[in-house]
Amino acid sequence: MATVLWCYLRNDEFKKHKVEASADLTGQANYLGATIQADIIKQKLPENNGGYKALNSGSIQYGKIDERMYTELTTDHPVDLCRYQVANCFMGRAGLINSGGPSLGKEDLKEAVRTAIINKRAGGMGMISGRKSFQKSLKEGVELLHAIQDVYLEKKIDVA
Repeated sequence: MATVLWCYLRNDEFKKHKVEASADLTGQANYLGATIQADIIKQKLPENNGGYKALNSGSIQYGKIDERMYTELTTDHPVDLCRYQVANCFMGRAGLINSGGPSLGKEDLKEAVRTAIINKRAGGMGMISGRKSFQKSLKEGVELLHAIQDVYLEKKIDVA
């Protein structure tokens, strides 16, 4: 039996500091999921980095950090941030799938394709797009799913 583990960050402090989708913190969550032998890790697409820095800015220290995590191991480029998540999944041994994100309306197709491209170029293995596709009309939902599928089938879109 395969295990798909949702490794989302759930803590009011993360939301307060706007780091619930930070590459360093989500990477650590992915690492914990891979450590307990999940086959597939589901994680939000990273939006920023520096979660540990933000949480350590007050009187309470949250985990150990090394500045090289931000200067040498990744950049602010979306593919690099997602690649950091993949690296924390035992370099992809536990496959990373990113969530499709919330359904926003007009931009859903564009955002889904963007997420799929970032995930694929970072070395991820896919994405989940439940609400983005299933809360739409059949025609729009199928179009969105086909667009995502086309990204993963396109040989020109490869690991960066």
